Amino acid sequence: MHKTAKIYVAGHRGMVGSAIVRNLKEKGYDNIITRSSAELDLRNQAAVAEFFALEKPEYVFLAAAKVGGIVANNTYRADFLYENLMIEANIIHQAYLNEVTKLMFLGSSCIYPKFAPQPMTEDDLLTGTLEQTNEPYAIAKIAGIKLCEAYRDQYGCNFISGMPTNLYGPNDNYNLQNSHVLPALIRKFHEAKVAGKEEVEIWGDGSPMREFMHVDDLGEACVFLMENYDGKQFVNIGVGEDVSIKELALTVKEVVGFEGDLVFDTSKPSGTPRKLMNVSRLQEAGYKHKIDLRDGIEQVYEDFLTNIDKYLAGERVVAG
Repeated sequence: MHKTAKIYVAGHRGMVGSAIVRNLKEKGYDNIITRSSAELDLRNQAAVAEFFALEKPEYVFLAAAKVGGIVANNTYRADFLYENLMIEANIIHQAYLNEVTKLMFLGSSCIYPKFAPQPMTEDDLLTGTLEQTNEPYAIAKIAGIKLCEAYRDQYGCNFISGMPTNLYGPNDNYNLQNSHVLPALIRKFHEAKVAGKEEVEIWGDGSPMREFMHVDDLGEACVFLMENYDGKQFVNIGVGEDVSIKELALTVKEVVGFEGDLVFDTSKPSGTPRKLMNVSRLQEAGYKHKIDLRDGIEQVYEDFLTNIDKYLAGERVVAG
């Protein structure tokens, strides 16, 4: 990518898209095109066609998606499948029609079978049954990978895909009804500290192992792959290390400065025992994450405190 290349980041207001924009700007790319969902409905085929014909981007990061936690995924199954299929199909097809130089599609680690061997390699895709609760979202993401592969096979398009692990960072979701585990823990411990509570309850027994990547590392990895990787095979994007939920909770407790106790509610589900990415393909391509988990949590807690009113009102905060 040359520094004046016209780059479209779809989903620039989300946690992932905003991190990609931050990294592009840091690297000196300043011809970045964005559209909010109010300005461009990516589910609308005619609107997306008109946008591509008008703007003619050279590079596309496809980070737009309908996302949510386990409850939302399981409740709005039709919406998650339909909307994500429409978004990716419209953008990928228009990227082909408008002769985009290169496109990067971003998926999710939920594409892997529920009982995939650990750590999960790219070859484990489609080798078993998916987790039922987020199956529609996973199928949409798998379709995106296969669209990129098919347009490459049939038309020679340089369309690549990256599959991120669990993410955290600026512009995360702190709504306790549908947030992921790390932001939920930050909010729980912060509110317990402020209220002077003696204990914080954690769902499950704390034994499941999870991998966490700071979204700024993901943003950097995406730009790195766009600059350096042209393979058909999608690439896992993660840190290749995991921690137990108990270890994670203890680290968050320390960073927040909560003095009370942890109580594990073993009547609540613990979830899948382990979900770890094999990131050897990413590292062989030349990228390794930079932000360790403790430092990342400290940065995120600082960001949470700075933007606490917006986060607790349920708004997204776009940094940078």
